[in-house]
Amino acid sequence: MLEEIRQVLHQESEAIQNIPVTDAYEKAISIIEERVHQLKGKLVASGMGKAGQIALNIATTFSSTGTPAVFLHPSDAQHGDLGVIQPNDVLLLISNSGKTREILELVELAENLHKDLPLIVITSNKESQLAQMADVCLETGNPKEVCTLGLTPSTSTTVMTVIGDVLVVMMMKRINFSNEDYAKRHHGGYLGDKSRLQAGITK
Repeated sequence: MLEEIRQVLHQESEAIQNIPVTDAYEKAISIIEERVHQLKGKLVASGMGKAGQIALNIATTFSSTGTPAVFLHPSDAQHGDLGVIQPNDVLLLISNSGKTREILELVELAENLHKDLPLIVITSNKESQLAQMADVCLETGNPKEVCTLGLTPSTSTTVMTVIGDVLVVMMMKRINFSNEDYAKRHHGGYLGDKSRLQAGITK
């Protein structure tokens, strides 16, 4: 069993190492900076199923590090939640296949509400309909799932999470996000105490 565990860890780490690194990241960061930090919009992240859980994580991490973001469930968007989208927002859409029906429908609905919202897409399929619609396509490298059936989102969601982390870290660098900035947004718990200590804040 220990060897099997090591193999799973190796496959996951190898998938991370094989994430394509392209100029698309620079373009994505520039779009987010312009729309959110200059035009005062926000990042709207969305995905269905496991990809949606990753989108939620990315959105909350962005918010805690100085870039306002929300998660929009693609199904709830069809029942009124679409109204959270505003003219200067940017959409971050996650779909491993690039064919997720609810996400494709979300693009159409968002376009009908506000024309020409920038689309940043995280997907394994650069030839998919969603990827072709995107202003920026961030590829996962289409790793094989570690799931014994090759079906359950596992390795794919790992690389999606890492891509989100890359975007967050690069954005923090772009806006010079500081310990003091972090402390203002994260008051409670160990991280709140640590950020205030590092920022020299006594309260």
